[in-house]
Amino acid sequence: MRFVDRIIDTDLLYVMFTSGSTGMPKGVAVTHRSVVDYIDWVVEQFDITEKDSIGNQAPFYFDNSILDIYSSVKTGAELHIISEELFHQIPQLLQYLADNRISTIFWVPSALSQVAWSKDFETVDLTKTLKRVLFCGEVMHNKNLNLWRYRLPNVQYANLYGPTEITDACTYYIVNRPFSDDEPLPIGRPMRNTEILVLDDQDKLVIEPDIVGELCVRGTCLAAGYYNDPERTAQSFIQNPLQKAYEEKIYRTGDLVKYNEYHELIYLSRKDFQIKHLGHRIELGEIETAASTLDGVAACCCLYNPVYDFIVLFLEGKSYTSSEINKRLSMLLPRYMLPSLVICLDSMPLNANGKIDRVKLREKYIN
Repeated sequence: MRFVDRIIDTDLLYVMFTSGSTGMPKGVAVTHRSVVDYIDWVVEQFDITEKDSIGNQAPFYFDNSILDIYSSVKTGAELHIISEELFHQIPQLLQYLADNRISTIFWVPSALSQVAWSKDFETVDLTKTLKRVLFCGEVMHNKNLNLWRYRLPNVQYANLYGPTEITDACTYYIVNRPFSDDEPLPIGRPMRNTEILVLDDQDKLVIEPDIVGELCVRGTCLAAGYYNDPERTAQSFIQNPLQKAYEEKIYRTGDLVKYNEYHELIYLSRKDFQIKHLGHRIELGEIETAASTLDGVAACCCLYNPVYDFIVLFLEGKSYTSSEINKRLSMLLPRYMLPSLVICLDSMPLNANGKIDRVKLREKYIN
């Protein structure tokens, strides 16, 4: 019997280590079944065929690459592995997309934002080739997305959400209405074979709008756990507290969300990004959303120093003083959420996955 004949769908396809941006990296063990189910949904939802060309941004040790690799394997679409250097040379990157007639990109928002703020964005015509702009891995601020939508109004835009532990993504939002720069972009609704449970501090189900809870997931997408790490597996992959009749695992993402008036999920921040400051509970992601709307700000990141109890806001783009920032932010945020310190950078440090490197910012400016 050949080895391939002994593979079944619950066997592991890969073990992918997380970036460790919120702690020690963990080896996430993902099965064939999870990836097959995810890619079947992706291909059907976005109508990817052998005629498409996918422009890959995510390195193969980052789970965003799963969509690129296996969508092309399933459909016969071309997969173009874009050199990392091109993401620092926006004119050449745009020309690469045009020359290779790239129809689909699935990039982190930091990469898309670099393009959006480049003066070269309008110099290359992508209107006849680019069909889909998908993104995942970070918050996409509408200020940056609106630049893409203005430049390429006929492209399909989709916000995908999910950690590595649920096979890349578990919710999605097809951008189908206008958003102002200061509105949060929904992460939408669960994908097929997936259920989202928003649980409060007492593990009660949240269904009402504007009530904050932790996003938990059940379904085919769940990883088998952390490789050779039963202790941390037991902490995150737990029995569904809403039913006790049989074993049913859910994954606690550690992400705080709420429903809006359309019953769409809105991402707020990580639980470990929620702080207690001046007697108030604050989601740092709300400060970032507000700061992203300021003129000339291409990217932002908010961190907290618990020792001295102050909030630090990092900005890329136009230079502002702390007093200038707080004067503008005071029209969007309550006083207790205003940052104590503003640090303006020429560019944000990025980690190997292309996302803002919060660990490096903390080590250099806060610790």
